Amino acid sequence: MTANLSIRTYTKRMSRHAHTDFHQLVLPIQGNIHINMDNFNGKVSVGDCMVIRKGLSHGFTAEEASRFIVVDIKELPYSLLGDAIVVFTVTSPLLSFIQFAEKQLEYQVNSQLEKAILDTFFLLMEQQELSRTIDHRIRAVQSLITEQLELSLTIPVLAKAAYLSPTQFKKLFKDNLGMSVHQYITLQRMEKAKALLTHSDLPVQLIAERVGYTDLSAFSRRFSKHFGISPRECART
Repeated sequence: MTANLSIRTYTKRMSRHAHTDFHQLVLPIQGNIHINMDNFNGKVSVGDCMVIRKGLSHGFTAEEASRFIVVDIKELPYSLLGDAIVVFTVTSPLLSFIQFAEKQLEYQVNSQLEKAILDTFFLLMEQQELSRTIDHRIRAVQSLITEQLELSLTIPVLAKAAYLSPTQFKKLFKDNLGMSVHQYITLQRMEKAKALLTHSDLPVQLIAERVGYTDLSAFSRRFSKHFGISPRECART
């Protein structure tokens, strides 16, 4: 299977283009990306995978601190052959693996290691459960969460945005994304904080506020529990 896996960043300026001889998989590892193409227009965040088929015109915009694993591939894995598959939530094992792959790709790797990374990536990709896509109401809430991480994101407010009762919303959210609303919000906040810590000079207090924490100590405890290092240690790496 001919493929190339790399880490990329995009800019706030959207430029549409198409790939005539390969498909592309885009998996955010920090921040989120806004993708516009014929069959999709919205944000893709950490924990998602975007399938861009060859010949399909598309454009990207993203914050400078955002980073993505991008896979250029001649033939799609069997699990992604259905035309209806555009965006899906990856399994926890695949999400953990792409975070590992990010660390490996930051350094020069030999061809043998690169092949091993690609082989493992596609084995995990084949195990994805793609029988259904994310409900459009949950997708809208995902975009809302991404855009308003600095605010108090309560269940009643998010449920109202999805036109569901709080009980219906919590169940539908977990059925679609495999995690609770609170777990998803925490994941997005931690990933954005990590991106800002490693790719900006903003003080930790301001970063905490930008991801919804007015208490710096509470933010530091949550960040340390999530990543195993403190925010200040992350900023120094």
